Amino acid sequence: MASILVVDDEMGIRELLNEILTDEGHSVIAAQNAHEARNARNVLEPDLVLLDIWMPEIDGVTLLKEWSSNGQLTMPVVMMSGHATIDTAVEATRIGAVNFLEKPIALQKLLKTVEQALANAPPKELFQAESKVEISTPSESLVSLDNELLMGAPSDQSKFNFSYIELPLREARDLFEKAYFEYHLEQANGSMTRVSEKTGLERTHLYRKLKALGIDVGSYKGD
Repeated sequence: MASILVVDDEMGIRELLNEILTDEGHSVIAAQNAHEARNARNVLEPDLVLLDIWMPEIDGVTLLKEWSSNGQLTMPVVMMSGHATIDTAVEATRIGAVNFLEKPIALQKLLKTVEQALANAPPKELFQAESKVEISTPSESLVSLDNELLMGAPSDQSKFNFSYIELPLREARDLFEKAYFEYHLEQANGSMTRVSEKTGLERTHLYRKLKALGIDVGSYKGD
């Protein structure tokens, strides 16, 4: 199973999530603040992080930004909060969070979110490996990738050019995610239900994600 880092300043939340996730067979590491979370992430390299937004001194969004800017966002991060606004959730998603859990956290919601986050997580090697593909410029490769996704994924996977890995992590993720969701919207003829099922994201989070990426859903709906 997976190693999961739980970051929350409330002992009760840490203990509850530890009990639930351990019963599911996961290995859980707990941190009560950003300092402990940094150390745990660097030493243990968890498969998933459940990160509270509101913490003393350094909040969860700030820590998420730090990991993103340092190229350390190599694992999916799910934000948690009982007081966060929609704007805060959208900002966290734009930075790189894959989902959001509202406190008090329902058991089935937690398990489903964790399962989806782990299932959709890209291989760590994608972030760690150095690209050896010869390219003219990163921007040309990104345009090519975007066009291929919008026109239909090629059957020969070797045709994909992963040169966007040369870009800063946040920029590369935004560009890839935009192309990814535009492709699925095109294939689903703008149906949010079908896109939600295909991508594994709940509709509320999906809408937030598309809005953060600047994607106009209405332009993909057929006549």
